Amino acid sequence: MAVIGTGLIGTSIALAARRRGVTVFLADRDPVAARTAAALGAGLARAPAAPVDLAVIAVPPSQVGGVLAEAQTSRLALGYTDVASVKAGPERAALSRAPDPERYIGGHPLAGRERSGPLAARAELFQGRNWALTPSRVTSPATLDRALCLVELCGAVPVVMPSQEHDAAVAVTSHVPHLVASLMAARLRDGPAGTSLLAGQGLRDVTRIAGGDSRLWGDILQSNAPAVADVLRDLHADLSRLVPALDALARPGHRDRELGMRTLVDLLDRGILGLAGIPGTRPPTAPGDPRVRVRVVDRPGELARLVAATAGLGVAAEDADVGAADADSLAVRFTVPQAVADRMVAELRKGGWSAVREDAVRHAGEQPGRDEGEDVALPV
Repeated sequence: MAVIGTGLIGTSIALAARRRGVTVFLADRDPVAARTAAALGAGLARAPAAPVDLAVIAVPPSQVGGVLAEAQTSRLALGYTDVASVKAGPERAALSRAPDPERYIGGHPLAGRERSGPLAARAELFQGRNWALTPSRVTSPATLDRALCLVELCGAVPVVMPSQEHDAAVAVTSHVPHLVASLMAARLRDGPAGTSLLAGQGLRDVTRIAGGDSRLWGDILQSNAPAVADVLRDLHADLSRLVPALDALARPGHRDRELGMRTLVDLLDRGILGLAGIPGTRPPTAPGDPRVRVRVVDRPGELARLVAATAGLGVAAEDADVGAADADSLAVRFTVPQAVADRMVAELRKGGWSAVREDAVRHAGEQPGRDEGEDVALPV
């Protein structure tokens, strides 16, 4: 393997490959960076004598096309991939400028740290993390296979998708969050005296990623500017609703206070629903939140099937209570946030489950049955 660019990601890939016995050749426009990576055990800071199996281009998005064309012209490798967090631009550059575009496949490991440079590299950085691969219309099967081999070497999970779909997704999941973190961190400079002394975990969580290399992030954001701008427009629309709502709530007796509170709660509920869509993330519950009750036939495998169904909704099975509904079935109760309850009932019913909101039963004036409410049809 050859790794071009020995920063955090490139050196981490090299370390992971070396751990698996792969010979790695290192290159960087800064010779000291390549020598540093080599001194860490990431490989050899020299060019290979013959083409290697795969060249990994670990440079900013705007530089991928030029580096790829140069590497292919020199016949550095049999296959080529990159690790930039924007994929459509490098793909267009490969199709228009690279001598052998069929030997290139876009790649993006979804892992990183707030620190940069080879000294921040870790061989285990990609363990269990998703790694997007974006083959173009001309990418050869052999090139895809080599990229899949790289993902396996690094202990990551391959996710194959079109480049434009990737860029639209990371605008939401990575690029705009970085911008928002930076904007929030910038507010700290203008805060009142003593602000830093009251910096709790919430602020640290929101601003954690703001410390990234500004030049690298400038390159990333300009390379994905259309998708980032689309997300920011939607965010701007929400903020345009939120500010007047808070202005109304700040003035006692204002005629729009009730509307302002409804707007505020609606935006917060939408956030809870969005959080529930992240795999492995459990939305927080609060006292008084509704319970969703599901009737499960008492036979082997049925409860496990329900657990799998609720996991896909971001609901934790370990927080459920199980009781007897009758001699042939169990009643499983999940306490969930208000914003999640109706969606959970609707999705479970689509899957054939008998599910109700217990608070909805009581609010509708229904009399509880033998397990605190019969399975009644409720509007969802």
